[in-house]
Amino acid sequence: MPTSLDARPPTVARTRRRKRSRTTVVSLMLAAAGFLALCVSVSLGDVTIPLPDVVRALFGGDGDGMSYIVRELRLPRALVAVLAGAALGLSGAIFQSLVRNPLASPDIIGITGGASAAAVVALLLIGLRGFAVSLAAFAGALATAAAIYVLTWRKGVTGYRLVLVGVAMGAMLTSIVSYCLTRADVYDAREALVWLTGSLNAKTWTTVQILGLSLALIVPLALLAGRWLLPLELGDDTAQALGVPLERARMGLIVTAVALAAAATAAVGPVAFVAFVSGPIARRLAGGPGIALVPSALVGALVMTVSDLVAQHAFASVQFPVGVVTAIVGAPYLLWLLAVTNRVGRGG
Repeated sequence: MPTSLDARPPTVARTRRRKRSRTTVVSLMLAAAGFLALCVSVSLGDVTIPLPDVVRALFGGDGDGMSYIVRELRLPRALVAVLAGAALGLSGAIFQSLVRNPLASPDIIGITGGASAAAVVALLLIGLRGFAVSLAAFAGALATAAAIYVLTWRKGVTGYRLVLVGVAMGAMLTSIVSYCLTRADVYDAREALVWLTGSLNAKTWTTVQILGLSLALIVPLALLAGRWLLPLELGDDTAQALGVPLERARMGLIVTAVALAAAATAAVGPVAFVAFVSGPIARRLAGGPGIALVPSALVGALVMTVSDLVAQHAFASVQFPVGVVTAIVGAPYLLWLLAVTNRVGRGG
């Protein structure tokens, strides 16, 4: 007669299989929803293109006027939204799982703030334009992450200290941005404000290629490093007992998450709250606590694409930067999260 101990391993195995199956189904559904959102985004504009014609153009239809509009004028913007959203969603999920804190996303702890400050300095004080501003933003995000890590280190890195140092760093960088804006010419300041809000305007195939190549290098490393997240979520002692090299694992995860956020921010600006909301939504869809990196990336891509769709077409007379829409959605979620956290005694 089997004992309870004999029955436990099959039960654990069934639970894991069920979890993997649900994650796979959720990922497929999110991918389908993302593709539909991309097609709708590409179909709408001054010339509305029927969805069947959009799909035909995406998969190599005839080189007529409709195909040109789809592939050359609208598709680059839509693909940048998908790639940047996926990068932000994956980055936020890694940070939140690593630190075990839902506030630990790159836009909350100052990583995108570093990119913003560097880009504004490049725009307004140095006079750089175009791709040089994106490079400055990328370098600013990496430098800020390095500074936060150094300031956080006390015989290791703890999540609570990382969030506090990151928030303080973000506040300091915001003051640098404000100082630069007050000294700038009004037209230059307006250009900087559009970038600071986060915008998908004027994206070309060059942007798609640069962002796509960057993510082709970073995403596999992030998924490979993600195998350490589950043991780390169990606590340092348990992770160490399972053979995880704690500081090397943390460093690898932080570097890949920062690189993802930096690449996305360099391409589209500091779009707020995409990284913040993607992980919690993905984990809830995937069935509760745990690591949901691929669903988080797909949720980020979907959130960015739908937000850009709303920003472009919600009001016929005006188009908003995509960051305006994500902030409208994300800010109430942040307030709700803070209220719930305080209610259960974890607000600090």
